Amino acid sequence: MSTIAPSQTPAPAAERPARPAYRVTGARVLRAEWAKMWSLRSTWITLGLGLLFLIAFGLIAAYQFKSRITSGRHMDRDFADATALSLSLFGTNFAQLALGVLGVLVAAGEYSTGMIRSTLAAVPRRLPVLWSKAAVFGAVALVVGTAGVFVAFLADSGIVASTRAAMTLSDAGVVRSLLGAGLYLGLVGVTGVALGALLRSVAGGISVLVASLMLVPGLVSLLPSSWQDHISPYLPSHAGEAMFALHHDTTTLSPTAGLLVFLLWTAAALAGAAVRLVRTDA
Repeated sequence: MSTIAPSQTPAPAAERPARPAYRVTGARVLRAEWAKMWSLRSTWITLGLGLLFLIAFGLIAAYQFKSRITSGRHMDRDFADATALSLSLFGTNFAQLALGVLGVLVAAGEYSTGMIRSTLAAVPRRLPVLWSKAAVFGAVALVVGTAGVFVAFLADSGIVASTRAAMTLSDAGVVRSLLGAGLYLGLVGVTGVALGALLRSVAGGISVLVASLMLVPGLVSLLPSSWQDHISPYLPSHAGEAMFALHHDTTTLSPTAGLLVFLLWTAAALAGAAVRLVRTDA
């Protein structure tokens, strides 16, 4: 008599807990852009150069001014009406190039390497990538710029303390001018990010940045005086200078007006970058 062994049913496998669905949030995109920015060696080098330009050129200008005062040499036009504030902001024009160029690299660098495809695959809605890049680098440029101008001013105040250019933080308009300079440099960084995302070319973005901040004002100066009075104050560089100038006249904008004009230029660049990002493939 044959016996049939009962079949053994396999024990059900232990159910694995379901993995939580990955959600793309604004905070996560910000953290990703923060990590990517600091992973590049160019970020550390260029930010260091921007800070060096602000402090070093401010110190050089202050030492030059004091040397000419003590020796009785002829004062150049740049030093005739100099103050500790204007001397400490002497390196702003150089620092804006460093921070603006780095802003272009932050955005356009991903297009040159092809990494932007991975970024947009992880963030399909696209626009949060642009806003995060602009916010992260703008904040970093703001901190670096503000720290640099305050350090330069404190150092220069000690150098020219015994001259007619002496000023302190308690003098009217000084803190406002220093904060305005830091804000201007932060917005230049955001503009660089916008140009890099708009043109998707490092060379192209840097060329447009340099032209708008340095070349166009020179070309406008060749126009008739009546034209210059209506155009020059609204150029990006001149509007930015109004943000941190201590004194103003009828040919320049007020600090608030300069800020509004420069914000409009920055917003226009960001809007162009946003439209292209949404409508065209990487």
